[in-house]
Amino acid sequence: MSAPLNGDFATLADSTVPVRLVLVGAGGMGRAWLGTILANPDTELVGVVDLDTALAETAVSDAGLQPGEGGVLVGTSVSGVARATGADAVVNVTVPVAHHPVNTEALFAGLPVLCEKPIAPTVAQALSLAATAEASGQLLMTSQSRRYYASIAAFREQIASLGRLGSATTEFFKAPHFGGFRDEMPHVLLVDMAIHAFDAARFLLDSDPVSVYCEEFNPPWSWYAADAAATAVFEFEGGVRYTYTGSWCADGLETSWNGMWRVNGEHGSAAWDGDSAPQRQLAPQNGVPVAIETPTAMATVPAEIAGSLVEFVGALRDGRVPSGEVHANVLSLAMVEAAVRSAESGVRVAIAEVLEQAYAQAVSDEPRDDVRQALAAWGTAADGLA
Repeated sequence: MSAPLNGDFATLADSTVPVRLVLVGAGGMGRAWLGTILANPDTELVGVVDLDTALAETAVSDAGLQPGEGGVLVGTSVSGVARATGADAVVNVTVPVAHHPVNTEALFAGLPVLCEKPIAPTVAQALSLAATAEASGQLLMTSQSRRYYASIAAFREQIASLGRLGSATTEFFKAPHFGGFRDEMPHVLLVDMAIHAFDAARFLLDSDPVSVYCEEFNPPWSWYAADAAATAVFEFEGGVRYTYTGSWCADGLETSWNGMWRVNGEHGSAAWDGDSAPQRQLAPQNGVPVAIETPTAMATVPAEIAGSLVEFVGALRDGRVPSGEVHANVLSLAMVEAAVRSAESGVRVAIAEVLEQAYAQAVSDEPRDDVRQALAAWGTAADGLA
């Protein structure tokens, strides 16, 4: 129903030259993206935008490039830098509260955008951005970077062989001492980290969530001001139960950053430690146990943000819809918002309820007539995302 979701977004006419990119955000994650852009032969960094131009110039210089005229243009205006450099697209690595205004400016300047997760701080703003992508005719893609591993692709293939699925679990236990804003933010685990696992669950199960019941708490030794541990039980389409349990103050025997996974189906089970090759064991055959199977070889693929960038460039070249396209990504953010709402209320929360309330708010709050008209044309959030 929505043009960008169906692949009817603007693509680049010349696929033989590198995609000229403007990077927005020159902080720590911005530097990681800067290096990733430079390492990709299909992309060229032509500009860096940041409110702190000295920070941006330092980031460019530290990468061995020349900031300014004749080099990588630095400035504070996304559309201004893009226009001056003839950029083809934008990579948005700003803080979440800036995602909506930066994405909107870039899209209506005729620039497709690859944006760091979350696509927006709220589901309502994410729906606004989906409609903005439609109104502008440009691609907006979220970088859900933890979809890009050879091992998670192999795990997904194993899960597809298990027949009807019954349950999936993720255990996530880490003890990072971040300091700064994370130590003070509410719902720190759910809001800042769990979206990776929630999005991966949608990717692995090839299905979408129906509802969630979630409880949060803060262990007595926690150095976080708010709840840093949580357990959420999601019902997915078809009745599959997905359970996420984790803590960000769990020293000892830590899991990988991707967590530890197990999926059970009618034909057996598959497990993944989040780093190495997954394992599968099918149900006994004629009473005889079946050996545990591990892939002997996995394809070499660009990982994490490098994988996001490769998929984004591919979409701009040939028009295929990337997995992180904004319409498809909204449900991952809705899982977070629903889990937070359940933890606060103590009741089970329907994903559809979160989406429709967010849709009403998006229509009410939208300042642009063209975007509001695109939203209104959906009728419901479910129709707009279908």
